[in-house]
Amino acid sequence: MPSLEPQAMIDAVNLQRRYAMGGEVVHALRGVDLRIERGEYVAIMGPSGSGKSTLMNLIGLLDSPDVGEYRLNGKLVSTMRDRELARIRNKEVGFVFQTFNLLPRANALHNVETPLIYGGITRKERLHRAQLALERVGLGDRMAHRPSEMSGGQRQRVAIARALVTDPSIVLADEPTGNLDSTTGIEIMALFDELHAAGHTIIVVTHEPEIAARARRTIVLRDGLIESDARITRTH
Repeated sequence: MPSLEPQAMIDAVNLQRRYAMGGEVVHALRGVDLRIERGEYVAIMGPSGSGKSTLMNLIGLLDSPDVGEYRLNGKLVSTMRDRELARIRNKEVGFVFQTFNLLPRANALHNVETPLIYGGITRKERLHRAQLALERVGLGDRMAHRPSEMSGGQRQRVAIARALVTDPSIVLADEPTGNLDSTTGIEIMALFDELHAAGHTIIVVTHEPEIAARARRTIVLRDGLIESDARITRTH
């Protein structure tokens, strides 16, 4: 199958990934073709073992495929060395995790500036960008607070600010409401709606239909393959 046109933000052809587990070979992905344009809002769903976490790791450059090609913004990343992968991952992908992954002893401002430390940016500029990112997610008055001094929703907002601070191509969220109550989860998803409306490309991995329903496109994986790929046209 020929490669897709390189102008797509995410351009994946025949992604395959196998793992050795307990003496057996698990085929997590069996040949996934995926194209995501800049500015899309995509939900990735599927039962446990469907391959959605593996696909998320490949999209986010946390792992590499055994077979297939993956281009991010036209760059072939599946053959890059670890150092270059780490540099592109830090610059192009903003991660939001279910467990927040914040530094417990650092305040919100320091947590958000952390991805910029590896980019050779001055401390003054890092703090300025972190402050803007926190203000953007409604936490301008919580910059000096540590995670233990914030609610779950506030911690997730810090994590989203950290994801945004590098101005990434993609915001990649893995079960972003999984540790939140339903009301707080709705508030967090409303924030993702705002980010999408502002032009960000959002990819959310979720098992919750009500979370996926907020996206404009839902991809369902099963047994390492794409079972369905549906776009939703909204009139408002």
